[in-house]
Amino acid sequence: MTETFGYHDTKAAHLKRLRRIEGQVRGLQGMVEDDKYCIDILTQVSAATKALQSFSLELLDEHLAHCVVDAARRGGPEADEKVREASEAIARLVRS
Repeated sequence: MTETFGYHDTKAAHLKRLRRIEGQVRGLQGMVEDDKYCIDILTQVSAATKALQSFSLELLDEHLAHCVVDAARRGGPEADEKVREASEAIARLVRS
């Protein structure tokens, strides 16, 4: 049996969102290739960064609601591991 993760039910929406972000990044490449104004490029970098941060927070929320909660219900070392993973992921997001 294949394990499903917290984002399973929203996978299509996540993929659509990531394709939009990918388009934003490709747009940045085009702006540099076309010698666009630095501030305009930085504005688009900020938008792409915000989009990735928003995606990350949504994915984290789904992870907590699904993976961590399920592991906590079962208890034991797996629960401790899932909480540790989530804490580390949050720390990485805060530092970025």
